[in-house]
Amino acid sequence: MIRLELQIDLYYQVNDPYGADFIFNIHPAQTPWQTISHENLALSQPVAAEVSTELVTGNRFMRLHAEQGPLTVSYSGTVDLNQHRADPSTLAEVPVRQMPLDVMAYIYPSRYCQSDRLVKFAINEFGQLRQGHSRVLAIQEWVRKHVTFTSNTSNSNTSAVDTLIEQVGVCRDFAHLMIALCRAVNIPARMATGTDFGADPALGPPDFHAYVEVYLGGRWYIFDPSGTSIPMGFMRIGTGRDAAEVAFATIFGNVQSQAPLIRTRAILDANRGFELPWHCLEALSTS
Repeated sequence: MIRLELQIDLYYQVNDPYGADFIFNIHPAQTPWQTISHENLALSQPVAAEVSTELVTGNRFMRLHAEQGPLTVSYSGTVDLNQHRADPSTLAEVPVRQMPLDVMAYIYPSRYCQSDRLVKFAINEFGQLRQGHSRVLAIQEWVRKHVTFTSNTSNSNTSAVDTLIEQVGVCRDFAHLMIALCRAVNIPARMATGTDFGADPALGPPDFHAYVEVYLGGRWYIFDPSGTSIPMGFMRIGTGRDAAEVAFATIFGNVQSQAPLIRTRAILDANRGFELPWHCLEALSTS
């Protein structure tokens, strides 16, 4: 089992005299394979925060209205991961006719993952490969080979098609392109968010991280097309069709923000069964 201690600090300046509304997705999801043993939320303003859970995905969204002036949002939590592990060679693709209805949404194009524009390209590149986990892995490796991780090279409008053309981006761009290519060959894929545990400090300070979950063999498995972090250390905060559905903060109003401060620490305690995350060859799922 993996135990992670998480600390998130967000800083804002609300300039609107009428205040501003916020929707946050910073609470890790509660699933049978991911549990929150402790958590705490602190707000610098005396405002009420409402946390609601989306039943299908387990996403936890927090809404609040902040008054004019500074706002600090601090979240801390202890997250235990008991990931399902599987032999990748046993994971087959699920035919469309057999997909559960809640999975079907993830084979259609979405705002940042225009899979309909990449069908011919994806079929030419991956259509003749053996179906299953190995084909998804080939798509991941293709994205990793052809896109260079470079900070500050994309923005909130950058889509999978843009990344395919420009061949540079950050983790969300890698994820969008892999998702679009999977969907283009009828493999359900979705974006997941967490933190970049294990990332090289040379890439910058710790941050939120976007990775991919692909539906194989009847459940969602983790892939990290950017290759910057350790998947065994991925706590799941949110899942959605693309970044539009899992932004860590959506703001309505005149607000200035600073870069988030994030700390994720893994606990090593053999007596209690806690191990440090490592790069394993098995397929991992927290869904």
